[in-house]
Amino acid sequence: MNQSSGFDVVFSSYETLGPRKHVLTTFIFLFYSAATSANIFIMFVIYIESSLHKPMYIFLFNLICSGLVGSSAVWPKVLSNLLTDGYTSSYEGCLLQVYLLSIYAACTYSTLTVMAYDRYVSICKPLQYHIIMNPSKIKMWLILSNLVPVFTIAGQIYLTSRIPLCSHTLNKLFCDNLSIINISCGASSLSLLSNVYGLLIIVCLSLLPTCLILLSYVKILSVSLKVSKDGQSKALGTCIPHLIIFINYSIATVFSVIYNRFNVLRPSEMNVFISVQVTLLPPLLHPVIYGVRTKEIRKCTDKITRRLCASANCYYTSKLKVPKIFAIS
Repeated sequence: MNQSSGFDVVFSSYETLGPRKHVLTTFIFLFYSAATSANIFIMFVIYIESSLHKPMYIFLFNLICSGLVGSSAVWPKVLSNLLTDGYTSSYEGCLLQVYLLSIYAACTYSTLTVMAYDRYVSICKPLQYHIIMNPSKIKMWLILSNLVPVFTIAGQIYLTSRIPLCSHTLNKLFCDNLSIINISCGASSLSLLSNVYGLLIIVCLSLLPTCLILLSYVKILSVSLKVSKDGQSKALGTCIPHLIIFINYSIATVFSVIYNRFNVLRPSEMNVFISVQVTLLPPLLHPVIYGVRTKEIRKCTDKITRRLCASANCYYTSKLKVPKIFAIS
């Protein structure tokens, strides 16, 4: 079946859900809506509050953007399939989904790496912080953390799109690169090249950033142990949200790689769990962790919320017409 475009991909995992798909639809809709709304609100807070125009929050803004790209690449389509019982996607749409998901994964790791470096400079080199993390450096890190994954993964998607497929059925809720390679026609040279290229991307854009993040925190820990308890508390306060996000995302990624790489029994429940763990839970945690754990964001959020409520109240009051009988003459 040497055909690589102009057909639909069928997702067989939906058929095994049965009546549970109604519960799943409600769950996904609520969590996706909550995650998207909360993330957009945090982005709005960072954008309009000048006190948050600092490297850490600028990088957080970028992290939230990549999370929205990843979740929006998957869940609207999954919801559409659940509601319409049309468990298919065009092959071109499938490749686009793979591309956006891969960008989300790579950009998340690169942004977390830059954020770890920012914390390292802030805690280990506080006197040089504003020199090292100047506006031009921030722009450079943002460009690199986004454009390197975008162009690197474009090569991966090109190789995948050239692979001849022997099946159009994926045992998934959505498309991912390895699942497409697994339904290719045997061990062709293109399939092998795509697999090797994919492993290189994992090493360069996932494992290497992980090592750099861990190295940054080893340095931070060694410096923190030499300062006062108050200094340690402040250092931990700025690092804990980032660490929680990093650990959660790394665990989700490892589960996903193991799940996709090894041909083990794949019940529908595990399929759904892995999908939620990788593409829905991390974006939901961003506003929860940073909104609760970060004092500056929490204060700005409270201030903006009160301002919005006051504006809404003034607008509502201005629309009320006082009857002339009660007017003071």
